[in-house]
Amino acid sequence: MLYDRNEVDAKYQWRLSDIFATEEAWEECFFATEELMPKIAQYADTLADEDKLLECLALAKTISHNMEYLYAYARMHLDENTANADFQAKTTRVEMLSVRYDSLSSFIQPELSQLSAERLAELAGSARFEGYDVFFNDIIRDKNIILSKQEEKLLGEVGIFAYTNHDVFTMFDNADVQFKPVKDEKGNTVEMSHGMYGLLLQNPSQEVRKDAFDSMFEAYKSHINTLAANYAGNVKKDWFFAKARGFSSALDYAMYRENVPSTCYKKLLEAVGEGTKPLHKYIALRKRALGLKTLNMYDLYLPLVPEQELAMPYEEAVEVVKEALKVMGEEYGATLASAFKNGWVDAYESKGKRSGAYAWGVYGVHPFVLLNYQPTVHEVFTIAHELGHAMHSYYSNSSQPEQKAGYEIFVAEIASTVNEVLLLKHLLKTATGEFRQFLLAYYLDMFRTTLFRQTMFSEFEVAAHSKVEKGEPLTADDMCGLYYELNKKYYGRAVEHNDLIKYEWARIPHFYTSFYVYKYATGITTAVSIANNLLSQGSAYFEKYKKFLSAGGSMPPLDIIRLADVDLESDAPYKTAMAEFAATLEELEKTFA
Repeated sequence: MLYDRNEVDAKYQWRLSDIFATEEAWEECFFATEELMPKIAQYADTLADEDKLLECLALAKTISHNMEYLYAYARMHLDENTANADFQAKTTRVEMLSVRYDSLSSFIQPELSQLSAERLAELAGSARFEGYDVFFNDIIRDKNIILSKQEEKLLGEVGIFAYTNHDVFTMFDNADVQFKPVKDEKGNTVEMSHGMYGLLLQNPSQEVRKDAFDSMFEAYKSHINTLAANYAGNVKKDWFFAKARGFSSALDYAMYRENVPSTCYKKLLEAVGEGTKPLHKYIALRKRALGLKTLNMYDLYLPLVPEQELAMPYEEAVEVVKEALKVMGEEYGATLASAFKNGWVDAYESKGKRSGAYAWGVYGVHPFVLLNYQPTVHEVFTIAHELGHAMHSYYSNSSQPEQKAGYEIFVAEIASTVNEVLLLKHLLKTATGEFRQFLLAYYLDMFRTTLFRQTMFSEFEVAAHSKVEKGEPLTADDMCGLYYELNKKYYGRAVEHNDLIKYEWARIPHFYTSFYVYKYATGITTAVSIANNLLSQGSAYFEKYKKFLSAGGSMPPLDIIRLADVDLESDAPYKTAMAEFAATLEELEKTFA
């Protein structure tokens, strides 16, 4: 039964009044910000003057700060009840205000890029501009790839249609693709959808799983030439922008924009690509444990062990998570405990509430966490995961000036995954029987879907882009053949590589944000090393991990990770992750002996 929000105890609701005490205060801030915005334009063509530059950056910081508060308050209230017309309007108003501000302030970075690198370096080191060192250093970095004003204007105009391939795929995938209905194990007709597909792949009936698989991929197969042409256009767009900026590959340009060397990407492909034997063993174990004569690609999501219903109330789940994270010491534990008492967390599902879970850091207030708790194992892990994000934001916001507090996506999933690994190992301390089997399989599937699968995707992207960069055609047959061979490489001989799996690449939306998915794989790799170090070294190591949590965006991402003694340009973290996977597999194999 879903409750109305006013029926949910206030102690289980986040406290958005910590951002604005009242809606009237929100309105006052909105109109004050709206009045401030046009003033930013008066600084155009004046930024060579240090005093004017300081005034301009101070005003920009105030406006951006207000905008963050306005949007966070409106959007999170809307997520409490997605049908709330008032907060729908407020959210839209802030979005429109943000677009106007982006236009008014668009002169700042181009104008500063006209200053010499020496002058920008002076500003980065100046006490007057404390906290802006990263901002100025980023402009220095970009000076090397900035073109003439006319060329930059032309590239800007290209943006009108440059991302059409992404839009076309999104429209096709969410609105136009049609799936054949399937029958469930009781003979009932089930309408297929992306969400239903995930559920049907866990159905105990192999025939139902096959029908869902066939329905999904026949739909993409029937449009494969169109989808291939669309994706090839996206790859060509990446190569165009990389060449225009003087880069030798789209990968190098994408990594440059993240301030991560492309050697990190290549190290991932090398380390994981050469370490697929343990994954092959796991796939073979699945076949034996499930008792299947033939293990198909559509059987890989069938749970080895039935989902364990803990029937654990929310308060108990919170205590389990807090206990699992005690290894990080009293300070972390005390802050974590306060999160559940002081308005950080919105715990329960209610009518109209947004589904899923997320964490949202608000600088100068505290993080906020949305949950929709149900008494399952997965939901307990969700608490740990989202509080990992929240604590990362808390430490970064507490330690960095606002303009350097935000962290890059490259490091964003590490703290959350650390918490999941620590929770899993905590539960394993006392777990026995089927519950222990479930946890071991849960961990192995984290590796399978996050480390191995995302690396396979990453390898596909490099190969597809390489063909275009060599001047070779990128056809449907090329991509299907490439994906099929990678599928065989990563999953091995124990599984039947059903012909339709070659079309799976065509339904991966992340491929239209090129060279993105590798971050999931590097994230879990980093998290495993950090979690193991915390468990083996305790509070002494936490001080290093705390530096990682506190760094925000103050350093390049790989340097931030090195603060926690993890070097993603070396073999060590990948060997640690592979060893962890192999040891977990060995234990699980013994339980099925």
